[in-house]
Amino acid sequence: MEQNVITLAELPVGSFATIVKVLPQAAGLKKFADIGMVAGAELQMEAHAPFGGLLRVKIMGTSMAIHRDDAAGFILKLKGA
Repeated sequence: MEQNVITLAELPVGSFATIVKVLPQAAGLKKFADIGMVAGAELQMEAHAPFGGLLRVKIMGTSMAIHRDDAAGFILKLKGA
């Protein structure tokens, strides 16, 4: 994978990124599109739950929880990179 491109599951807490691609095998594509998680959207990682599992992401001014497995289907470019 090219430099500064990671999955949402790998995004460190406090980091900002832009979604560049949603993998076709990602579960719940329509559900995520309905809440604004589409290519070009900017987001921030707010927190990782202890012991893995859930991530808290802020997108379009709203915080939401997403499972780490689902987050692996989003390819991001780090902001400022």
